[in-house]
Amino acid sequence: MNPPRVPGPQGSGPLYGDGPLTPSERRDYARLRKHEAMHHRRLRYAATSVLLVLAFVLSPLAVVAAWANSQVSDTDRYVQTVAPLAKDPAVQKTVTDRLTTRVVDNVDVKGITDALSNALAKADAPPGIVDKSHLLAGPLKNAFTTAVRTVVDKVVTSDQFAELWDGANRRAHAAVVKTLTGEGSSAVQAKGDAVVLDLGTVVDKVKDKLVGEGYEKAANIPDVDKTITLFRTDKLDDAQGAMRLLDVVGTWLPVTVIVLAALAVWTAPVPRVALMAAAVGIGVMMVLLLVGLVVARRVYLDSVPDTALPADAAASVYDTFVRFLRNSTRTVLVTAVITALAGYLYGPGRGARFVRSVTGRATGATGRAMARSGLRTGATGHWLETHRRWTTGIVIAAAAVALIIWNYPTAAVVALVLGITVLVLAVLAVLGAASTANSTDKQGKPS
Repeated sequence: MNPPRVPGPQGSGPLYGDGPLTPSERRDYARLRKHEAMHHRRLRYAATSVLLVLAFVLSPLAVVAAWANSQVSDTDRYVQTVAPLAKDPAVQKTVTDRLTTRVVDNVDVKGITDALSNALAKADAPPGIVDKSHLLAGPLKNAFTTAVRTVVDKVVTSDQFAELWDGANRRAHAAVVKTLTGEGSSAVQAKGDAVVLDLGTVVDKVKDKLVGEGYEKAANIPDVDKTITLFRTDKLDDAQGAMRLLDVVGTWLPVTVIVLAALAVWTAPVPRVALMAAAVGIGVMMVLLLVGLVVARRVYLDSVPDTALPADAAASVYDTFVRFLRNSTRTVLVTAVITALAGYLYGPGRGARFVRSVTGRATGATGRAMARSGLRTGATGHWLETHRRWTTGIVIAAAAVALIIWNYPTAAVVALVLGITVLVLAVLAVLGAASTANSTDKQGKPS
């Protein structure tokens, strides 16, 4: 009878005969298998590394692209972005000062004093009075400036101004497209190396208010410069080109980063470790992006002269425009931290085992207490206990889908979804434990 064939490669020749492998052949075969496995493992590590690096590099750009795209495509989001500027004290003061100056500068105070001098001369007023009538120009201008500033301030600080601001920005949402692409016309325009805001509606409202307050001559004020410079930079053309690119990839670049990270986890020899690496790397990139926003703020403030925009108003403008970008970056950072922590807790580490042990004992004790009190889960609880891996995966996937479809989730939203997820998993574990306790009690009863 032929000896049993040891599993292994078949073939002809002295190495692969019809009989069982010799010890030497076994060693050669094992060495070849080990070499092939190591080569395959190195390829997987290399692929995972490349995918992770791409995900890391693209993640900050994806966040910025998504933010830019939302500002362009979502009117409500854009209005929500710029709305706080109408109630910002620094911006209100700047608008009041600029409008007051432009209105007063268009009033011919010297002409008024000259007319007064002529009138006094014709009335045979004493020469000393006629000669000194021009001294009234300064007090007259100051008085007119104070009166105009009072009226303008009432308009700018009123709720009506905020409504006008929101309405103008909503009707002129093409402003963002104009600023980023240079196409179309709107209230916000790119002029040379500056981005300016046209306050024509507000200026007209101020003129009407002045007339209503008794300054009939205000109706004859000629059209003044109705623009306020928001940004000034000699790199505006470059920025417009970059933002146009971000607008194009704003939708797909975040998806690309997610796909790259998912592929890295899938190709990795140890997916859990790859998941933790992806989360940590993206989290680090979000921290760098936050630091970059702080540096960009300093650069922006240094580049804006006081003649264009006071420092406090410029800071308010920058902080208002990028606050949603900061929020998105913090949201991704919190999500990355949670993902890395979850990956660790599912691992073999001593701390992870301790946490799992404590939570398992807690849910088990709660479930057994429920069973003893008569709150039995029956077949449903038994199914939950036997399919715990599936139910856990479904709950986590549902949480991830909720964050994906949530309209602009914040860090608080991520924390809320995490809390609900943990609560649901705890409830399912308690229900499963109650079923196990129920079965144990039945088995222990005498027949």
